[in-house]
Amino acid sequence: MATFIQLVVDGLSTGSIYAAIALALVLVHQATGLINFAQGGMAVLAAYSAWWLTARGVPLVLAILASIVLSFLLGAAVERWLMRRFERGDPDTAVVVTIGLLTLITGICGWLFTYNNQQFPSLFSLDAVSFLGVSVSQRSIGTTLVIVVVMFLLQGLFAGTKLGLALRAVAINPQSAAFSGLPVERLLMVGWGLAAVLGAIAGAMVAPQLTLTPGMLDNALVYALAAVILGGLSSPVGVVVAAWIIGVLENLAAVYIPLIGYDLKVAVPFILIFVVLVIRPQGLFGRKTVVRV
Repeated sequence: MATFIQLVVDGLSTGSIYAAIALALVLVHQATGLINFAQGGMAVLAAYSAWWLTARGVPLVLAILASIVLSFLLGAAVERWLMRRFERGDPDTAVVVTIGLLTLITGICGWLFTYNNQQFPSLFSLDAVSFLGVSVSQRSIGTTLVIVVVMFLLQGLFAGTKLGLALRAVAINPQSAAFSGLPVERLLMVGWGLAAVLGAIAGAMVAPQLTLTPGMLDNALVYALAAVILGGLSSPVGVVVAAWIIGVLENLAAVYIPLIGYDLKVAVPFILIFVVLVIRPQGLFGRKTVVRV
């Protein structure tokens, strides 16, 4: 039983990493209607910015806050000067542009900071807390709590604020939103900026656990996309729960299903995606879209 609980706890910790990126994907989709594959690259760039500042004596908290501000400006600039040219065209073209942007940002990070592993300082202690034979680090606990707080803030943003409702209106129908008097272009910039802020927070939480490299979040981005599909693009709570489910089931399958083991545990989220899409295409917590014709 102790082994089982330990696997569950470790899975929740790993799932929090996936959830951090998944929340940023949900935010940019809710604000623009697009899936931003460059989100992982923008998060890594923010983490490198904070690391560069700490290497020059800036306190960690101030360095992370500075990277958050820079990320907001970067996200808004990307929307204004790049994505705006494609947002009203074919959505597939815009998605391809975000993939190209991911490659570009990763290359820039490697060019500026090299591809060597860098140690990113953690906001939380590495000391472990033991309870009923289960050991979990304070860093994992802190990361999970931060993700939970961000999840509720994001849910509250879209459900209970004028800004969140305006962002959703722009994403659903920008023409109608413009006719209603909403500043569509400004809201799109804000949406991309806020998504970049979430990416910066995710990068700061994840980098101490994975070590900082340009491709640090490549694998996590795949799992985050799986969590978005499972949880539903319209539900921040859903994607976090889905990310935790993926992390826990991946760990349990690796230990208790010999056919899968550690080598094939990467297949677990894809099996879950297949099952969920067959049973509930909108995701576990997503809303079914009704189109009037």
